[in-house]
Amino acid sequence: MGRRWRDGRGELVVHGRGEGPSATVPLEIATSYRARTKGLLGRDSVDGAILLSPANSVHTFRMRMPIDVAYLDRHLRVIAVRTMRPGRLGMPRLRARHVVEANAGVMREWGVREGAWVEVVVHGR
Repeated sequence: MGRRWRDGRGELVVHGRGEGPSATVPLEIATSYRARTKGLLGRDSVDGAILLSPANSVHTFRMRMPIDVAYLDRHLRVIAVRTMRPGRLGMPRLRARHVVEANAGVMREWGVREGAWVEVVVHGR
């Protein structure tokens, strides 16, 4: 059930545990090595979220802001959510295949928590 996306934009639809969608947010998709490496570096905030794929860990070195990080498995189920301050190295999650990053504190508002699942809707080019 591997997913193949391209760098671009879309929407992240957050589904709770068996509930309907709890949030739909703008999403930046970073799949190329260059886009994943750049990530949120040099930014003061992010409009919505950024999906890094493939990825199973992140760092916040040279970042200007704290971020929320959600680790997703291959079925896009959330396996962990962490808030990271700048200058930190996140632990790799063995089952993680994708990572979603956003401004610190917003994932709780969106309903992103362990056990929830997300959907990636890609916008046409």
